[in-house]
Amino acid sequence: MAEAVVVEGHVDEAPTGRVGGTRQRRRRAALWALVAACAAVYASYSLMRLRAFRASSYDLVIFDQAIRSYSRFELPVAMVKGVHNGFGPHFAILGDHFSPVLALLAPLYWIHDGPGTLLVAQAVLFALAIVPIWRYTERRFGAGAAYCAAAAYALSWPVAEALAFDFHEVAFVPVLSALMVERYDAGRRGWAAAAALSLLLVKEDMGLLLVGFGFFLLTRHDPEPGADTRRPQREAGEEGAGHGGWLPRGDRRAGLAYIVGGLVATWVSSRLIIAVFGGDNDYYWAYGSLGPDLPHAAVHALTNPWDVLAVLGTPPHKLGTMALLLLPLLLLPLASPLTLTVLPLLAERMLASRFGNWWEPHYHYNAFIIAVLVMASVDGAARLRRRLWPRARARLPAALPAAAMLTAAVVCVPFFAFVHLADPALWRRNDRARAAASAAARIPDGALVESANAIGPALSPRARVLLWDGQPRRAPWVIADVERLEFPFRTVAEQRRRVESLLAGGYREVYRADGYIVLHRDVADPW
Repeated sequence: MAEAVVVEGHVDEAPTGRVGGTRQRRRRAALWALVAACAAVYASYSLMRLRAFRASSYDLVIFDQAIRSYSRFELPVAMVKGVHNGFGPHFAILGDHFSPVLALLAPLYWIHDGPGTLLVAQAVLFALAIVPIWRYTERRFGAGAAYCAAAAYALSWPVAEALAFDFHEVAFVPVLSALMVERYDAGRRGWAAAAALSLLLVKEDMGLLLVGFGFFLLTRHDPEPGADTRRPQREAGEEGAGHGGWLPRGDRRAGLAYIVGGLVATWVSSRLIIAVFGGDNDYYWAYGSLGPDLPHAAVHALTNPWDVLAVLGTPPHKLGTMALLLLPLLLLPLASPLTLTVLPLLAERMLASRFGNWWEPHYHYNAFIIAVLVMASVDGAARLRRRLWPRARARLPAALPAAAMLTAAVVCVPFFAFVHLADPALWRRNDRARAAASAAARIPDGALVESANAIGPALSPRARVLLWDGQPRRAPWVIADVERLEFPFRTVAEQRRRVESLLAGGYREVYRADGYIVLHRDVADPW
């Protein structure tokens, strides 16, 4: 990990005795209070979005159906995903993304069966990343800076946008990636390896994060001949704080192990395991501008590096997203080799020539790397501070970079999803939300229903939900929307034509309000 940096005149010896113990207890209490407050805000925001019909079948119902299957000790089947994408009603999402870690959430469904459970779990997981970020920062700049850096992560726009897009496996990544970095930094390599191995169970491409971390480890300097190969590192709040564990300066073997292990795990997960569960290995191949497959794309990239740079800027929107990742962090990640950790995962998205959502500043994709980027900012600030003249270093508060990062995060809030917390319609249902609730109430328990994207999550706990997508599914019940555009339709006019074709095909209208229409036909359940 990054070399430990002890800032002169700020990080003093760990307190001892009754006064020191009291201080540590207060810091610990404040830290966990911050975690609890963030989890509560995240959960409230997500649950209010669900109640206001701002969640979506794609992707919340997908995960709800899959984890409900896990809770019944079955494969994680998501009918809504399988039918819409042509894999069939018995499709297990392990054939889409290799995310067996989701099975850990199944016991929660024995307590409360519904998508709200996933939203609360995600809120807690996102908030837990605050702890390793705080510990990593506190070792470099003290507790004040640690609270600022943790809060900057908590308010960051990638976290906000992920929360605004339902639930995804990314919920596990900030805490696990931050633990991997922080535990290695603390000299606890076994715990770091455990976090890294856990990341491999989150998604098939998480091995790329390990590859980047391995490259970072290779940047660590070897000690000079005859030099002390160990250096003290303060681990606040643990036994022995003040002298800490001993961390070797460099570990090329560990770096190579992370690189090789990450590459092998990514290949096995994406090329072998997904196919075993009925997936298409080429479904997410998005690099046609570089080649038809990975070997051709790799050769093209090596022999035509200018083409790679062109793809990184095509469309220019990609550059905007990358700038948004760095600017609120004051460009500090550029001063830290720890940023190498996220580059393979970022390149996976930015080198794509299709799946435009991948390079948007919205959705959940940027939450995969934000925790490590915040920690890289802290490390970058520490490295820059070390290079200052001692007199200039003494005049600048150690907490200044982290405080500036927090200020930038606050400035960004009105431009991203957290601004919706101030929307009264989020907390109080409007006429359209009430109409959506009434439409959902018309569907009998256990029925098969083709649902407009926004209403599916309300039905998923008690009905078998398909996505209303313009294809004939022969479901007895349909909930359509003819007023606002719904995924996956391209226009509202297309949605209206679909309703007309259903009525012509024998469905009858049983409810209509504020654009929502409930249709029913007495037909045998096709599944």
